[in-house]
Amino acid sequence: MAHQRLAALLVALITSFGLLVATPAYAGLPQGNAVKDPAAILRDALPFEQEDLRDLQHRLEGTSDDLRAKRWSALSRAISKTQGLLTTRQNSILASIPASDTTTAEGLLEAVDEGITAMQAEVDAKNKAQFIQVRRETLARVGDLEALVTEATIPPIPSEFDALPRLNGRATVAISTTQGELTAVVDGYNAPLTAGSFIDLSLKGFYDGLPFIRAEDFYILQTGDPEGPEIGYIDPSTKQQRRVPLEIRVPDEDDTLYNQTFEDVGLFQATPVLPFATLGTLGWAHSDQDPGDGSSQFFMFLYEAELTPAGLNLVDGRNAAFGYVVDGFDVLEELGVDDKVVSIKVIDGADRLQAHA
Repeated sequence: MAHQRLAALLVALITSFGLLVATPAYAGLPQGNAVKDPAAILRDALPFEQEDLRDLQHRLEGTSDDLRAKRWSALSRAISKTQGLLTTRQNSILASIPASDTTTAEGLLEAVDEGITAMQAEVDAKNKAQFIQVRRETLARVGDLEALVTEATIPPIPSEFDALPRLNGRATVAISTTQGELTAVVDGYNAPLTAGSFIDLSLKGFYDGLPFIRAEDFYILQTGDPEGPEIGYIDPSTKQQRRVPLEIRVPDEDDTLYNQTFEDVGLFQATPVLPFATLGTLGWAHSDQDPGDGSSQFFMFLYEAELTPAGLNLVDGRNAAFGYVVDGFDVLEELGVDDKVVSIKVIDGADRLQAHA
């Protein structure tokens, strides 16, 4: 009953956002224990097949339950097993790294080994806060290793979208606002056209000075509506509004969904590779009439546990997520309709933008 009330509240919220989503259906509620850490989501979304690294990542992330319950003995055993995994699988991991990156990988593996040792020391000292900090740093190095084994290739894109920019990999942006600065990672591996359009417009300075036009408590903060009668980006070569299709990648599926919602294709319990599961998820806006008429407007998801509990939200499969805020959450929580985007600067990954097919 509580979930039904929450769902009803979200339905009321969503249907009032004309530019956000199509009318939702209760059958589309994904269930489960959602990962809510943006860094973990981004690691999981990397398309690679090195199982030893993935296992190492998940073992470290999986220490949260024991840590939360202060089961120090169980936590110590888990860390010891993880250390053993790294020792026995290190050669396998190195063998999967491109030869040009072997030296870098060796340094990262050493840092991971030192991090796991430091985690064990914090377990022995029963220092929860320091354990979390060391684990975060160690997982970041694991993520760096995973990036080395991830090829900078994107899934096939239908030829009808050949004219659109696409991002081959990831980019990092600094979003400067009137409240301060946010840092976000944009994912072209899983949303190449959406991420590519965002990076293209950011490099053009399109968002600079634009206001936040919609701010719904506990839900979204939206910007990207240019001054004047237009509601999107006008391509100077065609004099027409550039349209970016709804683009959603589903785990274990070869083809990305284009201009189809989960409801359209009967995926009623699926969770996308890039889910709306955490504060600061970047989403691409479109009208409720056409999922393929997004152009420039995007929103930041204001995750609130009481309104969007783990595994239950009504945006997955109806809008495309294309990245995550990874720093500046205190700034995000202060932003509202009285604020503006000062600028969006691409601080890494601009070279991965491809203007068209």
